[in-house]
Amino acid sequence: MPFPTTNQSQGAQPPAKHYGITSPISLALPKEADLALTQKLTEALKPFGVFEEELELQRRILVLGKLNSLVKEWIREISESKNLPSSLIDTVGGKIFTFGSYRLGVHTKGADIDALCVAPRHVERTDFFSSFYEKLKEQEEVKDLRAVEEAFVPVIKLCFDGIEIDILFARLALQTIPENLDLRDDSLLKNLDIRCIRSLNGCRVTDEILHLVPNIENFRLTLRAIKLWAKRHNIYSNILGFLGGVSWAMLVARTCQLYPNAVAATLVHKFFLVFSKWEWPNPVLLKQPEDCNLNLPVWDPRVTPSDRYHLMPIITPAYPQQNSTYNVSASTRAVMVDEFKQGLAITDEIMQNKAEWSKLFEAPNFFQKYKHYIVLLASAPTEKQHLEWVGLVESKIRILVGNLEKNEFIMLAHVNAHSFPGPKEGNDKEEFSTMWVIGIVFKKMEGSENLNVDLTVDIQSFTDTVYRQAISSKMFEQEMKITAKHVKRRQLQQLLPSNVIQSRPSRRKLSTEGPRLINDSSLDLSVDSDNSLSVPSPPTVPAAANKISSVAVSAGLFGPSPSPPPMGPPAAKKPSSPPPAEDKERRPSAEETPSPQVAAVARTPSSSSPPPSPAPPLKRPGSPSPAPPVKRPGSPSPAPPLKRPGSPLAEEPSKKLKVEEEARPELEEEMASQGDEAVETDVKELDPEQQVPSNQRVPTTDLSDVPLPPANPIPVLKNSIKLRLSR
Repeated sequence: MPFPTTNQSQGAQPPAKHYGITSPISLALPKEADLALTQKLTEALKPFGVFEEELELQRRILVLGKLNSLVKEWIREISESKNLPSSLIDTVGGKIFTFGSYRLGVHTKGADIDALCVAPRHVERTDFFSSFYEKLKEQEEVKDLRAVEEAFVPVIKLCFDGIEIDILFARLALQTIPENLDLRDDSLLKNLDIRCIRSLNGCRVTDEILHLVPNIENFRLTLRAIKLWAKRHNIYSNILGFLGGVSWAMLVARTCQLYPNAVAATLVHKFFLVFSKWEWPNPVLLKQPEDCNLNLPVWDPRVTPSDRYHLMPIITPAYPQQNSTYNVSASTRAVMVDEFKQGLAITDEIMQNKAEWSKLFEAPNFFQKYKHYIVLLASAPTEKQHLEWVGLVESKIRILVGNLEKNEFIMLAHVNAHSFPGPKEGNDKEEFSTMWVIGIVFKKMEGSENLNVDLTVDIQSFTDTVYRQAISSKMFEQEMKITAKHVKRRQLQQLLPSNVIQSRPSRRKLSTEGPRLINDSSLDLSVDSDNSLSVPSPPTVPAAANKISSVAVSAGLFGPSPSPPPMGPPAAKKPSSPPPAEDKERRPSAEETPSPQVAAVARTPSSSSPPPSPAPPLKRPGSPSPAPPVKRPGSPSPAPPLKRPGSPLAEEPSKKLKVEEEARPELEEEMASQGDEAVETDVKELDPEQQVPSNQRVPTTDLSDVPLPPANPIPVLKNSIKLRLSR
């Protein structure tokens, strides 16, 4: 029930058992220097709170004991109510199992506990979410009790005596639940419904991992170090397309199998060595997959075509085997592989006593890494709605990253795993908001002076997907909004706290007020020009309302404006295709990229109309129209970007604001080092009465896991940015 015990020591003799699907790389025993480095590693981890005090550990064990007693008492009551024989009632059993980081023995201070309630066959799932829920409610130690019965894996969440616990439920096809039950037994899965199999999976995988490593103590210390490193480097998030806790555990377990006698310091170094050179998408396996003939779907690219497209497969060791990293994209894999390589370089220095372990855990500055960012803001009027809305939006951000990767001009889309409070609106209306930041690397186009990039459809199809899901799940409320915005590196200082940005000293005076809304007085267009208008777009708007004043160009980053939405014409581009292979090999720095022209659109529901379903998104240009010409050496200047058929852009004169960064003396030195280009911003108008031809509209069912909603479109607010950076 609590985490496992072991009598193995760090200096254990070579294990007789063979671990893993291949022979070990090395059976070398640790040297004195390795033991000394392991001790230093332990000391380096302590300031980060990765070890729990003995008192706190005993408190967790006590809480789990109380919960286990409650489960036995509840199952006994259910048995009596269903008139089971008294002789059977005394032995019916029932038990709480743990899994996840607590079961692995690598939980940190204040971490929650993942638990599983296992009951005999006469106890129904409805009993768990009714009578057991009520029993928990009666306990004075239980706070914040809530049931999520309709989740993919149904769960009861609670705080028991100050410790957060998530409890799943599994009903086995057994008359009684013995105390020594081993959940790794595949025969237990017979005749179970799919929800019980999913609930059992966490415990079965965790137990298999612990049985597949040569030395549990060495495994635990190594995993603590790798998890801390991953969190510090913002690559610990399954939902955003990086790796979650179980995936990191399996990578560390595979390293332990390859070096069965190594201690933690050596294993951390070997971890980076192995996975910086791993030839993805070859899968990581802890054991040979087994078929139990239970007809459950398992990961097998020979049988399931979709499995062949997984980019970084790490396969769970328990039947039914699954890929724990199906959310990984080309960009997130490229980011992680790059981090593996940097980790190898640092641990090389540590093993040679040229650096300390603290260097490995230094957090890189994401906000100085790229020149271009997409800022995504999710907001709702109440705290409860905001929590639900943020959870849904975050679960779909990987779709936006996938859309951006398919753009032929984008090499990398790196989402920061941490979210931040959104900037405060300048009005009295209370609003709760959360912000995510995505770093963008544009491809370097040979011989091109200007690069026209259209992100309109990429972002619009993402927001459509989120709204469809919200409406389908009956979660949508009027004031729930998503806003997306392209910003330059320097503008992040006006959105994020100064302690997060950690920007280099600048001669220009910066605000110290923390996150706030950028408006025409706070945004210096002469530095990084980026324009956004957010306005209602009802079906009919007088043409006179389409005029955009020069003041409106510098409107707030997420603030509304009384004008209709401008929209830049999307550049014609190739049909969607997998990201290029070189993405996994190399991620160029932001300074290597050409100057882009960016157009983006974000959609949010209007408060003036009821919330029907969203309109189909604009089609990503894939028609016979030619792509925008790219200037090559000796060729004439490129023609203007291709206009969408029926667009008023051909008739309306564009409003241009020219900004020359090199004209500012105080920025010349920094520009010389960064290779910044002059900025020219075009803001063009789109008449709302102009309709996109039906042949340019396509549904986005390929991006969504929910059916299309009813026909009426949601009235939306649109942000449109068109930015040109000239070389």
